[in-house]
Formats: sequence, structure tokens, C-alpha cells
Amino acid sequence: MVAHLLPSQVHVFVRDWLSANNVLLKSPAGHVLVDTGYVRHAPLTLALLATRRGLGDEPLAEIVNTHCHSDHMGGNAAVARAYGCGIVVPEGEAAAIEAWDGRALLLDYADQTAEPFMPAAVVRAGDRRVWGDLEWDAIAAPGHDMGALCFHNAEHRILISGDALWEHGFGLVMPPAIDPEALPATRATLERLAKLDVRVVIPGHGEPFADAGAALERAFRRVDAFEADPMRAARHVLKALLSFTLLDRRALQLADLPAYVERVGIYREFNARFFRLPPGELADFLVGELERAGAVRREDGRLVPANAAAG
Repeated sequence: MVAHLLPSQVHVFVRDWLSANNVLLKSPAGHVLVDTGYVRHAPLTLALLATRRGLGDEPLAEIVNTHCHSDHMGGNAAVARAYGCGIVVPEGEAAAIEAWDGRALLLDYADQTAEPFMPAAVVRAGDRRVWGDLEWDAIAAPGHDMGALCFHNAEHRILISGDALWEHGFGLVMPPAIDPEALPATRATLERLAKLDVRVVIPGHGEPFADAGAALERAFRRVDAFEADPMRAARHVLKALLSFTLLDRRALQLADLPAYVERVGIYREFNARFFRLPPGELADFLVGELERAGAVRREDGRLVPANAAAG
């Protein structure tokens, strides 16, 4: 645990792999919340904010997003409505949000959901903002999301990394045939983060951690593997998305999966480009891969997360 390394105004609500972590930066000048989680978890996000560790009965001045995937911005509308606050998104995400572009935001294209909202302002790479009485530098972090930002506080050597760096990897990255810029951008982002003085990383998912160097080494190895085998990157994208959908729905009927991978745009496109399998075979392949990874199990004709309670 690294909570003792964080200043008192930085509060991290560690969530799960469906909802991103929420980082509350407290200040008498106005409290700021970084990332709001998934839309299905918005009631829990609001409940956490209402606790004494959160805001209690105090106002929220602003929501800020590291990037605009559903697990990071899905609660934006509900939180902004509850607190009457504005939403700040990375500059590179603003156009997709304003158009509510379901493909660019990985929403209907990937069978994900979020409640629409309109940003009040943008934050740009190179900006310096004061949140929680601390100065934060916005760092460009394209790769997993090409408009993403990380936020670095030099005084306390804290990095709010979003999905650009986890303790054991980073968020899914599109293979070169889909986006030729994504993997090179991921490597460049990791190189940029490696130059920062970081004592604590607050990732988008998972517990905050202290050994940024070891995490970066693991992340670089993953980039190496994806560059050496683009098919591995393609498999990882679909497995990650299917796992995410399963966390949301808690169960999927195995008999429905062939129609599902034929219906949802990203599975259909990836199958046409990479796998060229009948939909039933693609579904069986993905389920088998996730079973071997220990992420899912079969139960009474359904596919469920491996950690789901029986019944």
C-alpha cells in the first residue's frame, strides 16, 4: 500500500475493471474529480462521493477525464447533474464527445454504453492546472486512446496515469492494420513517462503503486510483443472487450455468442481483417482463450466471469 505517500488532499477510490478509479483532489478553492467510472456504476460513484472520505455535503467544482472511454466517463453526466459542475475533457477527445461518435469513443462499435454529456472546457497537453492545491502538468499519453492525457505532480512525484500505464500493462491498443499510429504512440508515451520523476502511480485500474520503473519495463515488454506479433494485439483487443462486456452483464448465453460477434462492429471488422472464421468459431476461440487465462467459466449454458458467485 502506498496511501502514506499521497498528500492529504489526494483521495483515491479504487474501483474495478468495469469502472475506472476515481481520484478526488480536495481544496477549499474547489474539489475536482478525475474520472467517474462506468454508467452502470454511477449510483455507487455518487454514494462514494457522498461519504465523509469523499465530499460529504460539500460541492464538486469540476470533473476531469484522463480520456473518454466508457469506464472513465460513463458517470460524467450523472455526477455533473448531481453537483451542478462542469466537465473538462482532453482537447483530443472534445470533437468525438460533441458528436457523440460511437466508433471513436468505442461505444456502440464495441457494445459499450455511456450517458451523453457536453464538456464545459478542455485541457491540453502542456497545460498546468491547480487541482487540490497542487500543480498538475498535463502529459500527452496517446496509444490506448489517441487523445488521452496523464497528470503529473512534480512536488509529490505523483502520476495519474489513466490507462496509459498500469502496474501490469496498459489498456488495449489497436493493431497496426486498424490504427498504424497506436502502437508507436504507445511506445512514445511510455518513453515520455519514463522521463518523469515518479514516486507513486495512480492507475486507471488497480491499486496505486510505487515501483514505476518495474511497471514501465513490463509495459515495454508488452509493446515489444505486440510489435512482433500484430495478431497478438488483435486477439488481446477482442478478449479485453469481451471480458469487459461480461463484467457489465454478469453472464452471456453461450448460444448467443456467434450472433453477438457477428452483430457488434468491432468483432465483425476484426474477424474480416484478421481471423476470417465463421462467427461460431470466432466465439469459441475467444471463449477458449479467456478460459485458459482463467478469466471466465461456463455455467449452465452461460459464460460468466471466473470470480462470479455460482447460481
